[in-house]
Amino acid sequence: MNIIEIPIALIDEDTDQPRYQFDEEALQELMKSIDEIGLLSPIKVRTTADNRYKIIYGNRRYKASKMLGKPTMSCIVSSVTDELEIYLEQIAENLTREGFSPIEEAEAFHKLMNDSKFSSSIKYLSSKLGKPESYIKNKCDLLKFGNAVKKLIVSGTEIRKDKLTEDQLLPLKDLAIEHRDPLALIVARDELPVSDVKKIAKMFKDKEISESTKGKLLYKSGPDLVETWSNFQNNRAERAKPTAVKAPSKAQKADVSASAMVAATAELTASEPANRVNMMAVSPIQTKLHQLLSALPAAPLSLQAEGLDIGASDQAKFLADVATLVDQLETHLDAWKKVQELYSSN
Repeated sequence: MNIIEIPIALIDEDTDQPRYQFDEEALQELMKSIDEIGLLSPIKVRTTADNRYKIIYGNRRYKASKMLGKPTMSCIVSSVTDELEIYLEQIAENLTREGFSPIEEAEAFHKLMNDSKFSSSIKYLSSKLGKPESYIKNKCDLLKFGNAVKKLIVSGTEIRKDKLTEDQLLPLKDLAIEHRDPLALIVARDELPVSDVKKIAKMFKDKEISESTKGKLLYKSGPDLVETWSNFQNNRAERAKPTAVKAPSKAQKADVSASAMVAATAELTASEPANRVNMMAVSPIQTKLHQLLSALPAAPLSLQAEGLDIGASDQAKFLADVATLVDQLETHLDAWKKVQELYSSN
């Protein structure tokens, strides 16, 4: 491996390289180090047709040396001309360096798999870069998010305000686009741990919760979303419990039967003879209809009459219960509309 000194004026940056984000503070520290103890590692370049040199890796060192006014740089001159091999080498080198962001990785992997001049498979990249296929896939999944979210993505696992780690984002990656980015921004703002993000993601994937309810939930804070998820789970568990019914005594059965007969007789007597119904011929759907009508209040809910004075501590549970009620009513309404259409067409 030959290392030669090349005038900086003859060296050009590779604008197509995978790394393009450079932290200014880290660059200043590198400049100070080069100024005090010199360049410890040479950069790697390749020759171009116009007798110049293009950087393969070492852009930060080149930038720092140029800003210091260094006349030359120590370089390794490569004879490799294959674009795929050069790009893979650039990625492999940057993976070992500090500051190569998850989004830069994701974009590099995506380019290798989708750019026509590379068209590499994920299996090939895994073998060449020594990374599991799941690692590459998870990085590419970060590209599903919008630019506002991408700007907040950082390396590592430390939870920081207004920043996002890969672990925080991956539970949200398969959500609908109208939920995915707003939730990611909530996660960043409220510094939610990964365990809470997973709970919120499960809630937004749940098909029992209507889309309109999910849209309203986006106005909540992160902690409120976690509390809503907890209340939703508790309510579901309560609904799933079997209802314990005490068997009636013989006397109670007789009373109930007698009362039912009296009520049925009174109803038939009050009706016109032509409209009398054979009680034994009432269909199950008619029974269901009568039960539902008797359960509904005569007048609709009046917000002024009922009032909206609910304690702050009870609001999350109240909203979860309302959401459950609305979903159930909408389900019943859809079913009865179909019944109405069916019998109207006969």
